[in-house]
Amino acid sequence: MTTTTDAAETTTADRIDIATAAPKVFKALIGFDAASRAGLDPTLVELVQTRASQINGCAYCLHMHTKDARRRGETEERLYLLSAWREARHFYTAKEQAALAFTEAVTLVAQAGVPDDVYDEAAAHFDDAELAQLLGLVLTINAWNRIALTSRRRAGTDARAAAH
Repeated sequence: MTTTTDAAETTTADRIDIATAAPKVFKALIGFDAASRAGLDPTLVELVQTRASQINGCAYCLHMHTKDARRRGETEERLYLLSAWREARHFYTAKEQAALAFTEAVTLVAQAGVPDDVYDEAAAHFDDAELAQLLGLVLTINAWNRIALTSRRRAGTDARAAAH
């Protein structure tokens, strides 16, 4: 593995590929991700993954999840407004709004924790099992964002994209 001091010159080839270097870790995260999303509304899953990726500035995951969302029938309008969902609440259901607020709080947990009002609103829309899965989903997308950013994954290079 080569390194360079200029971040702009470092390419993906210069960074670790977790799937190759630690396949058990990679497979465990895939399993955690799959278990977290199981039974959750696929539209909600893509909104959560897209919102966390926006917050984290992960272009690789943004490209992947907005493309997946469109494939599942999500509208361009809702995707465009997602970063400003609080000002466009009428585009999102109350359950989606609760999930988005929860996603933001968990993603930014170091700033203020997860406030009681955010948690309580999410708990009002999700039963305990769903809320636990939503938490798992937020945890996994944050992990994927950090992996993609650390390894400098480039938007549009998802191997799944080539298959579609």
